[in-house]
This record gives sequence, C-alpha cells and structure tokens, in this order.
Amino acid sequence: MPLTRRDFGRNVLAGVAATTLVGAGGCGDEATAGAGGSAGSGGAGGTGGAGGSNACTLYPEQAAGPFYLDLDQLRSDITEGKSGAPLRVVVRVQSEACAPLKDLAVDLWHCDAEGVYSGFPGQLGDIDTTGQTFLRGTQVTDADGIAQFDSIYPGWYPGRTTHIHFKVHTSSTTEATSQLYFPEGVTTEIYAVAPYDARGQKDTPNDLDGVTGGALPPLAMMSGDANSGYVATIVVNVA
Repeated sequence: MPLTRRDFGRNVLAGVAATTLVGAGGCGDEATAGAGGSAGSGGAGGTGGAGGSNACTLYPEQAAGPFYLDLDQLRSDITEGKSGAPLRVVVRVQSEACAPLKDLAVDLWHCDAEGVYSGFPGQLGDIDTTGQTFLRGTQVTDADGIAQFDSIYPGWYPGRTTHIHFKVHTSSTTEATSQLYFPEGVTTEIYAVAPYDARGQKDTPNDLDGVTGGALPPLAMMSGDANSGYVATIVVNVA
C-alpha cells in the first residue's frame, strides 16, 4: 500500500515534507511504451523496466545522498563536455491513478565516468569540484508528464551500484527523492569501453548495493546502443 506524506528524515531538506514515490513501469504496457516511445528505441531491446505490470507498484523513497545541490539549473543538456556514452534519461511522472502530471520540476544528478560529482570538495582522487555543475539539471514535466535529460552514462562510486539520483517537486513545499538503476548487462557492456575501462567494472553489483539492500526498484527500461546512444526510461507515480 502506498504511504502518505510523511517526514523521511535525512532524505528531506529542512522544512520540506516528502511525498511517496510509487510505480516504476507505471500502469501496464501503455504507460511504459508511451514514455519510451517519445525518446526512441534500439539495440538494447527494452532491457529492464517493470514488465507490463497492470497496477501501480511501490517505488521506494531513498536517500538523496551526500552530493545534492539545490541549484537553479533549468536545462535538458547537463553534460557540460563530460566524456562518456551518450544517455538520454526520460522520467515520466504520474499520479497515483497513473495520470500524467504536468508542470512538476524534476531534479537529476549523478557522477561522471570517473565517479566524481560536481559541486563538492573531497571527491575521488581528492578532487575539489566546488562551483562546478556538470551532470546536474532540472526540467519541468510536459503535458505527458515527461522530463528529459541529455547526459552520459554514469560511472560507479565505490560501494554503490550504478545509479542516478532524482527528486520530483510535487509542489513548492513537497518533494519526493529516489534513485534509478540499470540492468547489469548494459552496465558491463558500457564499462568495457573508454573512458570507463580505465577504472574497470564496478565493485558492487545491483544485488549487493548498500542503499537498496539488494531490493532495487524496477530497473530503468533501456534502449539504444553504443553507436546511437542509450535511452533510459523510468515511470514514477507520486502520491
């Protein structure tokens, strides 16, 4: 049963309530196809996703992590010249009844191919990225509830499986925070080529991730390939 609004402690900015996230894959095949179709399809064959569930399923609230920045970065292209496999992230936001939600702000952020986040000192290799904003951005959902970001496939951070952070701002005072994850086969394929191969394969598989405890939400629906670029689609219902 979906939870109602409550305080999620460290997952929430001071003075801001959180809302539950429900549903990755949405309400049946139509919702997933609608989101994926807007971004294209290709070689990955639609790997991941919820497999056409007929009902909204619980998508867990998860920690924002230590590297969230409250920025005004309304943009779809967040790469800022970072090297990596091109990745379009498509987030479709829906109501608990699976209706698309328009005009909601979606924040998205993740590390680069070397596992480095922008905006903070003490990054891997003792790098200071204070003042930088690569691989961070905000988009507003359209009439179909879709927000799209052009980025690169994230690298891996020690002790974590490959992931992307996101927030959905359901109003000026409420938000929902979680993370999206990827099929192992796609990650292995991408990490075998430059620039990812310099670090090798990730040290933590999906089923041993410390944040999820191995109980990952449904994985992003993947399409595309190394030549055309990849598309990761996720459908998230908010209550």
